[in-house]
Amino acid sequence: MTLIETVIEAAPGAEQAAEYGAEHGEAAAFPPFDPTYFASQLFWLAIFFVLFYLLMSRWILPRIGSIIEERRDRVADDLDTAQQLKAQADETRDAYEKSLADARAKAHALAVETKAKVSAEIAEETAALEAEIAERTAESEKTLEKARKKALGEVRGIAASTAAAIAESLSGLSVTEADAEAALPDTTAR
Repeated sequence: MTLIETVIEAAPGAEQAAEYGAEHGEAAAFPPFDPTYFASQLFWLAIFFVLFYLLMSRWILPRIGSIIEERRDRVADDLDTAQQLKAQADETRDAYEKSLADARAKAHALAVETKAKVSAEIAEETAALEAEIAERTAESEKTLEKARKKALGEVRGIAASTAAAIAESLSGLSVTEADAEAALPDTTAR
C-alpha cells in the first residue's frame, strides 16, 4: 500500500466516497456538476441569494450608508471649523501686526520727542556753559590786566631801584630812586 492510498483510506468519508464511486461507476461526475442535482442547487442558490440580498439591502447597506453620511458630515463640520479657526488666526495675526506697528510708531515718536528734549537740554546747558566761560574769561582778562599793570608798576619801581644801585656802585654817585624813576622811559604808552 502506498502513502497516498493510506491517506485516502484514513480520511473521514473515504469509505462513503468509495461506496459512491462503486455505485455509480468510475465514470461518475463530480456531484455539484451532476445535472441531476441542478434543480436543487438552483433552488438553494435562489433562496440564499434572496436572503443575502434582503440582509444586505435592509440591514448592512443602510448601516454602511449612515456611517458614510456621518463621516461626510463630520468631515464637513471639521472643514467648517478649520475655516473658522483660520479666519480667527488671520484676524489675530492682523491685530498683532497692527499693534506691533502702533508700538513701533509710538516708540519712534517717543524716541524723536526724547531726542528733541535732550537736544534742547544740551543746547541750554551749552549756552549756559558758554556764557559762564565767557564771564570767567572776561574776569580772567580783567585780573590779568590788573596783574600786568601791577607788574609793570612794580617793574618800573624795581628798575628805578636797580638803576640807582647800579649808578651808585659804578659811579659812586648817590642817586635817589625818584631821580632814577624819572630817568626811565615811559612804558605805559604801549
